[in-house]
Amino acid sequence: MLRISLEQWRMFRAVVEFGGFNQASQHIFKSQSSIHNAVGKIESSLGVKLFSIEGRKTVLTEAGTLILRRANFLLDEAAKVEAVGHTLGQGTESRLRIAVDETFPQYLLFKVLENVSTQYPLLQIELIETTLNGATELLESSKVDIAIAATPLANGLSESLCHIEFIGVASPDHPLHKLDAELMLEDLKSHRQIVVRDSAIGNKKDEGWLGANQRWTVSHIQTSIDMICKGLGFAWLPKTSIEQELKTKQLLPLRLSHNSKRSGQLYLVFKDADRLGPAAKCFLAELREQCLTINKFV
Repeated sequence: MLRISLEQWRMFRAVVEFGGFNQASQHIFKSQSSIHNAVGKIESSLGVKLFSIEGRKTVLTEAGTLILRRANFLLDEAAKVEAVGHTLGQGTESRLRIAVDETFPQYLLFKVLENVSTQYPLLQIELIETTLNGATELLESSKVDIAIAATPLANGLSESLCHIEFIGVASPDHPLHKLDAELMLEDLKSHRQIVVRDSAIGNKKDEGWLGANQRWTVSHIQTSIDMICKGLGFAWLPKTSIEQELKTKQLLPLRLSHNSKRSGQLYLVFKDADRLGPAAKCFLAELREQCLTINKFV
């Protein structure tokens, strides 16, 4: 029989989170005496001191720090149990939020979404297009249910979904195509590189930049494609995003001595499969099936 309730653990965590008993009382709408009693019950039950007072600050003891880690795990797992129960009680979800890295082939994504909507016609789908760390960040902050991301999830489920081939390209009239010899990376540094900005707010990446003297940073791959077609720079772009431009010779591959092609990994990430409803699980199944065809582009 547990001697400490989840509510008492929540009050303990609130004291830590908000920096004191009075502050916790204001944020979780519990009386200060109730929170003191809850923390006192934990301390007496476990025989440890959780907090010490340093001046006007309430500070965790060494034992309190260790207990907090375990309490966080307990409370997080309890929240997951409630979420799973809520999902089961609701049946089919009414909304599905998906973050998708812009390098993922659009035609495959659209086919997956169409197949899911055929099976769940009343499902509302919210699609957020991201780059680099953006999709993972949205999932970690619970702003989406599923992500197709360029980086795996630190705490959750990440499975390898597909590889995306990138090609170094420029417009036919770009000076890099006028050079007789094969290009070295040093040759590129004298020309403008178009780089797509990481859509993450927190942990941003600066991947793919060569240290060129000139760099233009844009927010979307399509903007980069448009700029490069107009001769404004060069970049490595997903092959599946520029197939038409390559076919019509609006873009030409750079004649690099090495590293003319690159491969990027995309991951399918979500926090807890048990929390996903039928429509979300249908999306996962359709996505995995469609991604079997991507290998021919790598």
